[in-house]
Amino acid sequence: MLPLCFVPTRAERDRRQFIRHRVHLVEMRTEVKNRIHALLDKHGLRSPFKTLFSKKGLEWLRGLRLSFTDDAVLRSDLALLEALEEQIRQMDAKIAAVAVNDERVKLLMTMPGIDYFGASLLVGEICDINRFSSDRRLVAWAGLAPSVHQSGDRVVRGGITRQGNKLVRWVLVQAAQTARLHDERFREFYERYSRRKDGKKAVVAVAHEMLRIVWFMLRRNEPYRSGRRDLSRRKLMGLERVALGGLQA
Repeated sequence: MLPLCFVPTRAERDRRQFIRHRVHLVEMRTEVKNRIHALLDKHGLRSPFKTLFSKKGLEWLRGLRLSFTDDAVLRSDLALLEALEEQIRQMDAKIAAVAVNDERVKLLMTMPGIDYFGASLLVGEICDINRFSSDRRLVAWAGLAPSVHQSGDRVVRGGITRQGNKLVRWVLVQAAQTARLHDERFREFYERYSRRKDGKKAVVAVAHEMLRIVWFMLRRNEPYRSGRRDLSRRKLMGLERVALGGLQA
């Protein structure tokens, strides 16, 4: 009568830690960038370039001369940012080296918006798709299912529960932003939903739909049916190119 608890294998736990470390590095990079933005705001400075952390933007930052203490903080954060960028690049190459031999990753990459990192994260967090008896259970596990409030005979559906795997939820929302621009099915889904709700909720709805399709793809071992072969081919070529660097490092 007790519910079963899924326990990933040692290899699956190692893979999760591997992917999550890269996520942690990106979070650290974002924190450093936010500190630099705050420092510029303190001095009322604005970058003359559209992207602050582009090559030209970084050159502009290195050329700034602030007060003694703030200048020391800026130099330290710029050095830290450079180190983090290199570590993320190396981790991307290592992740690609593992992903290039995983057929599940290649399968998920046929869906628009999902690159090798997103596919690797989904495979690592889901592990065995057969532990989810339906697409609805997978969506609920990720926290992308709508919340339900019931009082008597009245049932009200609200926003997503957010009670689930936040990494899967995060990567699918990011993927949905791209998928709605490059796939007719998701574009129509987004536009239809955005007429009733705001854009952010429409993107979450696309992420919900994408995860449902992921369940069917993994269960049936089928690629995304509406996928563009040319786009999938370029993504796989990019994966192999990055993986080569990971194997050589």
